[in-house]
Amino acid sequence: MTRTQGRFVELWSRNGGVRAEAVFADLARCYGEPVRHYHTLRHVRRCLRYFDLARDVIPQPDRVELALWCHDVIYVPGARDNEARSADWFRRWADDRIALGELVCEMILATRHTRAPDELDARFACDIDLAMLGAPRRQFRENGVRLRAERPDLDDRAYDLHERMLLGRLLARPRIYLTDYFLDRCEARARRNLSWRLGLQTPR
Repeated sequence: MTRTQGRFVELWSRNGGVRAEAVFADLARCYGEPVRHYHTLRHVRRCLRYFDLARDVIPQPDRVELALWCHDVIYVPGARDNEARSADWFRRWADDRIALGELVCEMILATRHTRAPDELDARFACDIDLAMLGAPRRQFRENGVRLRAERPDLDDRAYDLHERMLLGRLLARPRIYLTDYFLDRCEARARRNLSWRLGLQTPR
């Protein structure tokens, strides 16, 4: 059993879930689909690294971690219901055995980033999902290449317009990160990265 699988199985089991190894096998199959280049288990592992740093200030860390594992488990390029279908995937496997499972679903839905959730746990899930925006420039650039590779249905002009709309919306927020923890650690670099990608500042 790999370290990644072991971590998931232990988390799922201690929260009341059953058939943890089968759940992980399906999760890994989904994240390993050929269409994926960014929304893979690598993204989940990076989220977990940020999660581990913030764990002590997250009110219900197990719920947030479950949401992070599952938030992109269903990913169809260009689809608008990926998060909703990911929440449904979680519900099917959780089968009402995981306490407060609907809170996990709410956090998965919150990673649509359409509005700021009220609950602090959901805010942490959102911030961790976006923490890569505040990565060093080289990693930020590599992530952009991987995201582009997931949209072969769009030509370069259409993708550029799509990306500018998404990144511009984030940059226009009063604050990208909803928790003080990630505001302090990621906000400044994320704004520099987004401004660079949108051509609003000199490359460095």
